[in-house]
Amino acid sequence: MSAHVHKYAFLPRRVKLWADTFGRDLYNTVTKYSGSLLLQKKYKDVEPSLKIKEVDGLELVRKFSEDMENMLRRKVKAVKSLVEAAEEADLNHEFNASLVFDYYNSVLINEKDEKGNFVELGAEFILEPNAHFSNLRVNTSISSVQLPTNVYNKDPDILNGVYMSEALNPVFVENFQRDPTLTWQYFGSSTGFFRIYPGIKWTPDKNGVIAFDCRNRSWYIQAATSPKDIVILVDMSGSMKGWRMAIAKHTITTILDTLGENDFVNIIAYNDYVHYIEPCFKGILVQADRDNREHFKQLVDELVVKGMGVVDQALIEAFQILKQFQGAGQGSLCNQAIMLITDGAVEDYEPVFEKYNWPDHKVRVFTYLIGREVTFADRLKWIACNNKGYYTQISTLAGAQEKVMEYLHVLSRPMVIDHDHDVIWTEAYMDSKLLTSKTQSLMLLTTVAMPVFSKKNETRSHGILLGVVGSDVTLRELMKLAPRYKLGVHGYAFLNTNNGHILSHPDLRPLYREGKKLKPKPNYNSVDLSEVEWEDQAGVLRTAMINGETGSFSMDVKVPLDKGKRVLFLTNDYFFTDISDTPFSLGMVLSRGHGERILLGNTSVEEGLHDLLHPDLTLASDWIYCLTDIDPDHRKLSQLEAMIRFLKGEDPELECDEELVREVLFDAVVTAPMEAYWTALALNISDESEQGVDLAFLGTRAGLLRSSLFVGSEKVSDRKFLTPEDEASIFTMDHFPLWYRQASEQPPGSFVFNLRWADGPEGAGEPVAVTASTAVAVTVEEKKTAIAAAVGIQMKGEFLQRQFWAATQQCSAEDAQCPQSCKDSDLDCFVIDNNGFILISERSQETGRFLGEVDGALMTQLLSMGVFSQVIVYDYQAMCKALDHHPSSAQPLVSPVSAFLTVTRWLVKELLL
Repeated sequence: MSAHVHKYAFLPRRVKLWADTFGRDLYNTVTKYSGSLLLQKKYKDVEPSLKIKEVDGLELVRKFSEDMENMLRRKVKAVKSLVEAAEEADLNHEFNASLVFDYYNSVLINEKDEKGNFVELGAEFILEPNAHFSNLRVNTSISSVQLPTNVYNKDPDILNGVYMSEALNPVFVENFQRDPTLTWQYFGSSTGFFRIYPGIKWTPDKNGVIAFDCRNRSWYIQAATSPKDIVILVDMSGSMKGWRMAIAKHTITTILDTLGENDFVNIIAYNDYVHYIEPCFKGILVQADRDNREHFKQLVDELVVKGMGVVDQALIEAFQILKQFQGAGQGSLCNQAIMLITDGAVEDYEPVFEKYNWPDHKVRVFTYLIGREVTFADRLKWIACNNKGYYTQISTLAGAQEKVMEYLHVLSRPMVIDHDHDVIWTEAYMDSKLLTSKTQSLMLLTTVAMPVFSKKNETRSHGILLGVVGSDVTLRELMKLAPRYKLGVHGYAFLNTNNGHILSHPDLRPLYREGKKLKPKPNYNSVDLSEVEWEDQAGVLRTAMINGETGSFSMDVKVPLDKGKRVLFLTNDYFFTDISDTPFSLGMVLSRGHGERILLGNTSVEEGLHDLLHPDLTLASDWIYCLTDIDPDHRKLSQLEAMIRFLKGEDPELECDEELVREVLFDAVVTAPMEAYWTALALNISDESEQGVDLAFLGTRAGLLRSSLFVGSEKVSDRKFLTPEDEASIFTMDHFPLWYRQASEQPPGSFVFNLRWADGPEGAGEPVAVTASTAVAVTVEEKKTAIAAAVGIQMKGEFLQRQFWAATQQCSAEDAQCPQSCKDSDLDCFVIDNNGFILISERSQETGRFLGEVDGALMTQLLSMGVFSQVIVYDYQAMCKALDHHPSSAQPLVSPVSAFLTVTRWLVKELLL
């Protein structure tokens, strides 16, 4: 912390006197009330019995990977049992066109008519809140069935499929009993119905429409078809004007929505000549990730019709791209297809197929006849049928969805005939998209899915896809298998896909704030690893993880803290390996030095139990000290309650992490004297001037937290501090507390200060409190140092200011007379923290702001003096608010570079250290 005075007429020694006086008073206050010297002594006393273990990063990341692999294998086993049950049920079911069958319709359950009777398909369905399913009201005894609004709930195909799939109910329940960590299990039928377990009531949107169609979901599409290379040819001749062009554009958009990260695509428009709608993609296929799909959609929307349609040149171009890509070992290396969208074809196109696609028929050609005219229907049918494709006519916007989905069934036929039950894993997505209900939190998920085929002899040769079964895996549960206490204060684990996209990372920010609501960012599930670990400029880490390699990599990094206001300079060691039988790779970060060491101590269970029961002690609620998810009876237990039952031997069924439990017991014993110390201080506070300290707190590497109030709870200036409402100040799955992380990089005994805000950490409202924290380190065995704990206090903001203004009234012995204090003079006085933010100013509106904003000349001077240095950090996940008005309603993106910038919008933040 620095005290600076502007306007240099004042004597430097007076300023130094003020700074020294204020610094001494402040240090005495925070040292006294935090008890930092006592805590350091307690750890010093036990140093002879301590050991420090160096972490073997490669061994640890392999262990985490194996644990995750075993967890995911259990999910695959559950899905396979559903596939077997569904295929067996279909084999034994005879289609009945007049079948009458009542089932639990997710939208209609528990609905009554005006007479008080349950509506048809809406019988009584017991629903109870369940913490395992985000506190939603569910029925874990049976599944329910959802249908989109445009699917008739009594269609014979629907009724037969729903009746057949009733056989999945006992399998759903059995799977959940065998693996209680399972979440949603479901069966998406090719006919459009969606059976979900546990059963749940489905709420229509505000217009009464159920838009969710399981066949549009990425897990369904990826499981139903292999990866594919697609070239879309769209007729832009004059005959396509008006509503035909609108249908064509909607058809292309619908096709794009069926593609994913494992697919490759390009779009070629043709009339008198052939042209790529994105000139920068000429002659290539691009990955069908979200950014590229959205870019294509914008360009399609701007297409204009004119001239004649010359389809043969467009077909030649498409065949050449596909052949070139497959020959070069690029693209999906699997299915290849051409989508021809036109209102007719008149020229001689047969020679093109003879030269490029016959007799092997490696490329399937799908034809879409736009409009109600059938003049060219036979020609387009001939093209599709002679190239192993599918013909369909689309005459309305509403019909595009169903018609486009047919191509997926055609592409799935080889898989069905060969019975290739490929297991697929999806990219990360949010369950709020799956469930249009009141989830308490948005969680990222991945889905494991497998296709379900008809095994009937009469249909097997036709390749009939019955649907797809899947189960969700919450990434939060998966990441619990990489415990925080093994990774150190700055360490973390992360997952990414073989496409380089982040699956889980503590710095992934998938949401943005719009007013008071949090919403998913448009590209939240396609954030690249290079956008988070941005210092990996050569792509060494990214390339190795995409290739599923095992190894290590070191990198100097800048770690932003406190929403980018502060930064730490660290050297990180990265360890990585693949997770077998999945497209995922696991990465793990340990910060060099104390971050790669674990402190080991011994204490008796009896002594530790006594100190664990102190009322001021809590444990990190997100951490897994004991497994409480497996047995339903354990789910009501807090981690502290579970640990105490485990240590007392009251529940032999409880499984706990014995190494972590030993660490907690040791920390509980060493830190126990702090309670008596803080209590004695609180009892001795009588002077009103001493009422400025709200509370003291400490945290240990094992996630143990102690706190003690010096004032009544109603007088605490910032009540959100150390509560779940303020994730930055507590131990979470992703991070150690902000005050702990900052203190750990300061010399032990040196305090670091942070402002606290009245309206939360967003920086809105008045700063009402200041926290001060310092690290407690131990040094044993060949002078190895490990951070054992951090301790600090929270003070009222005005208390800190009173101390400073009092200090500025001091006079030195050399002063002939004592002039005005800083506050009463015409000087501009600031107290600035070590990141350039104003802690104290006589103008309250300046408190908490960056000094460079308030007085740029002073900050420039301090920079030139070397007091601060400028640090540049990139935020590639930042979003820029779109302008409300544009000079043109149509602004085409002229290159993929501008498309990238539009979607990701990186923002440079200049931080000062």
